[in-house]
Amino acid sequence: MRDKPFLILGGIVVLVVAIVAFAVGEKMGRAPAPHAAVATSAATSTPPPGARSAPAEEAPAGVQIDGIRRGVPVDKEGAPPLLARVENADIKRNRAYPMQPPTIPHSIDNYQIDKNSNRCLLCHARANADKFQAPPVSVTHYMDRDDQFLATISPRRYFCNQCHVVQTDAKPLVANTFKDVDTVLSEAKEH
Repeated sequence: MRDKPFLILGGIVVLVVAIVAFAVGEKMGRAPAPHAAVATSAATSTPPPGARSAPAEEAPAGVQIDGIRRGVPVDKEGAPPLLARVENADIKRNRAYPMQPPTIPHSIDNYQIDKNSNRCLLCHARANADKFQAPPVSVTHYMDRDDQFLATISPRRYFCNQCHVVQTDAKPLVANTFKDVDTVLSEAKEH
């Protein structure tokens, strides 16, 4: 109880510092940027709803950009890319590295996966896999965190979308020179 005045005083100091920091941040955030006139004119001419906007101009030298924004400056609104098409060919992709969760080779739109139901297990549960010609869930999904085997799917492996994603025809957002383990091994044998 003797420290109560110090706690109250400390709380007041923290509150005052937070208010000052907020005020300074607001003041600095509203300072006009050298290219604010361009951003303002672009914001006032909005396209009609449903129309695609033209891609923003390339960023001039010295303007900071984010690589995933495809060259659109951070202070501009770029046209969103089209949604990737889900590949529904039921052809399994090779895995790029050991223990990679396999991708889902079919659409999972409207699949219910919640604490009461898991639509994936209709086909992929060990009991039904033969009937539906689907790959059965790995035995690792029946293990708890202590590597003890369970009679049913482990709760930590129940929500499939935590690890597995659908295959799409999406183009990479950034350059990638990754080589899967088989490619690395075959290149090593050639040399």
